[in-house]
Amino acid sequence: MAEFTLIFGVALLLNLIITIRSSSLWAKYRHVFPFCCSYPATRNESAVVESKNEKDMQPLMMEGGATAEEKDPKKEEEEIARHRTLLRKYLVVYLLATFSDWLQGAYVYALYDAYGYPQHLIAVLFVAGFGSSMVFGSFVGGMADWGGRRKFIVVFSIVYAASCVTKHFINFHILMLGRLLGGIATSLLFSVFEAWLIRAHADAKVMDRLSSSFSTAAFGNSIIAIIAGLISNKAASHGNLRPLDSSLSMEDASFFVDGFLNPFDIALVALILCGICASIMWEENYGENSSGASASDDGQERRSPKWYDGLKNAYTTTIRNRDILLCGLVSSLFEGSMYIFVFMWTPAMQSLAREELGLDEGEHVDLPYGLIFSTFMVCCMAGSSLFSVAMERFKEEALAVFVFAVASVATFIVMVSGDGNVTFVSMNVFEVCVGMYFPIMGTMKSGIVPEDQRAAIYNLYRIPLNFIVVSSLLAHLTATQGFIAVTTMLSIATVLQFFLTRRRLNVVGLSGLVGKNIATSEELNVSSLED
Repeated sequence: MAEFTLIFGVALLLNLIITIRSSSLWAKYRHVFPFCCSYPATRNESAVVESKNEKDMQPLMMEGGATAEEKDPKKEEEEIARHRTLLRKYLVVYLLATFSDWLQGAYVYALYDAYGYPQHLIAVLFVAGFGSSMVFGSFVGGMADWGGRRKFIVVFSIVYAASCVTKHFINFHILMLGRLLGGIATSLLFSVFEAWLIRAHADAKVMDRLSSSFSTAAFGNSIIAIIAGLISNKAASHGNLRPLDSSLSMEDASFFVDGFLNPFDIALVALILCGICASIMWEENYGENSSGASASDDGQERRSPKWYDGLKNAYTTTIRNRDILLCGLVSSLFEGSMYIFVFMWTPAMQSLAREELGLDEGEHVDLPYGLIFSTFMVCCMAGSSLFSVAMERFKEEALAVFVFAVASVATFIVMVSGDGNVTFVSMNVFEVCVGMYFPIMGTMKSGIVPEDQRAAIYNLYRIPLNFIVVSSLLAHLTATQGFIAVTTMLSIATVLQFFLTRRRLNVVGLSGLVGKNIATSEELNVSSLED
């Protein structure tokens, strides 16, 4: 049996050290530790990528003596203040949204099971949710680009809240409707929030602090996941699932309350607050040239955008531009492997525990699931902080290659190891990589994906992701088969990211390449024609 408590303690200590190292406290007191990391604490954001016609590739690692472009102290203070205000506004809304999502995750299956549905029907409901995200999400993101991203955050809150309400009904068709609504909401959660943040940074002229914002958001999301897990566990144990009308039996009732429904009710409140806060605190922003009908170059008014225009234009841009296509494939492969990991870590740990305890296959084994989940989240937090430290020396493209390679090795060890401690430590190494992945990919996509089609392309990226997830659910993979699939996808992602890195560090120096500005589809189309 793995030493879960000991590994959790070590992970917590490492997380504390890395968090302090990445914080402003380190910049203030690092002179006390002259033997540690003597290089400057700020990455050289002014680096310009060389032309692809140049023979020498720009180094993957920043020069140790490089320093950031000198800024006027007063302007620097104003920029810091703008960034803090923007980040504060974003985190309030974003963390309310992720809080509502984390609250529900652990109890969806448990609720359907408590309603008495067999496993194959529960699988149908889950597949419907991911299928909905794949189908409807593909064009909802494009609508957000021209309809207004803040407006679609409010739509997200309403749609996800409606999904929570459907959970109170035992009727299969109503539960199916809830899964469809949840799939749409998930697409908006993983696209429109990020698109709003990037455009808001550009409008506030703080694009060089975008990677820091992604890192902070990922760190906060991990904390919120732990808090949501504790709250949902307490709420679910408060009372038993029962019909609203106590005179009816479970078979005759249609509307239920308490028990596993309590986390969904808390999520409903969080979603209402999310929509209200977005309406009050956020400014509206759009994809460039996407705020409705506009005048064309010859003075004639362009037609108003159709609901499918976002998907159509996003598809065309993605196919024409190799960087966008590679980025989408890498993103889908890594996130697909992450979802399969979520499905497979429990049976993998259970199987190892049975072997170590000498139990037969199918015998019940008790594992500290709450402690395991908390350890995973602590490692995700460490990963997001480690990203901030690594960005002082490495470009995000090069860092991604290293992270994907380490994740591949970690899941390979999980696949072949027969030792519980080695397997659990390897799983936590993968979770560190997950914590680093989100700010890395967010920063990379900010310079690769055109601003006027950002939410649409982000949702286009989720089509192969959802296909991977649905296929894995329908295939009924064993734990070993699941980790074979995960390792294979991560290995492919590593190779594709290597090619993307070579292109990004050798390609024409667009202004948005290092994250200080954002590219438009016109600029990227010109670049694709030159390839």
